[in-house]
Amino acid sequence: MSRLPILLTLWILTDAILFVGGFVLAYFLRVGWILSSDFPFDPFLKSVLVTAPLWVAVLATSKGYAIMRNQRSVQITLRIIYSTVIAVALFTLIYYFWFTAFFSRLLLVYAFLLTTVIILVWHNLYQVILRTILRTGSPQFPTLIVGATREVEELINTLNANKSPLTPVAILDGQGSKKSEIQGVPVLGKLNKLEETLNSHSITHLIQASDLEQNLNLLSACRNRSITYILLPSVLGMVQRDEHTEMLEGWPVTIVRPKKS
Repeated sequence: MSRLPILLTLWILTDAILFVGGFVLAYFLRVGWILSSDFPFDPFLKSVLVTAPLWVAVLATSKGYAIMRNQRSVQITLRIIYSTVIAVALFTLIYYFWFTAFFSRLLLVYAFLLTTVIILVWHNLYQVILRTILRTGSPQFPTLIVGATREVEELINTLNANKSPLTPVAILDGQGSKKSEIQGVPVLGKLNKLEETLNSHSITHLIQASDLEQNLNLLSACRNRSITYILLPSVLGMVQRDEHTEMLEGWPVTIVRPKKS
């Protein structure tokens, strides 16, 4: 049984609980550690509980739960901040239209700051838990790497150091490599062993790091087996790591912009 759905469900549930907890903490910081009659706790809590699933939906649609993305990245941080801003606005609207009452703007500031910090810290902690579990025992995403280059060595180091969900389990090289392993990952031979390797290792992801002339064959093999295909830009000669994938009128394109002088 796949561990991923359970882990994602726990992630979402704990996020929702912490979101509510952040707002509740903001309430008591604002009104004091009592239940205020001027600003009743019951309608406040009801509004937060209604807002929580909406906040989760905003975060999910902005790819805040993408397990392949590092939760320490600037993009994920901005998405969490964005979703929390939307949540505070939704809470304000829900509370006002439900109970036709106003409340402290300072409380909203507290709620935003506390919730953002709590979720950011939790996402970083949960990422460590999630990635460790996904790599424990039989890896959830066994990955085949095509190519035996220096870049592959650096890539494997990075994946393992960050405990990426993608776990390199085998390497194939079109030209044949004299090495028997790279950073602990066995080099199993040439591409004539592709079919055997895909089947025997239950590969879920394939990363092509060399042998450009083989990309159609590799892509076809991945499509036939529902394997995710990943192409390193260096295979196309893009070695500066300044390329970006964007949409051009609905078409996915790779763009390399000139550097500003």
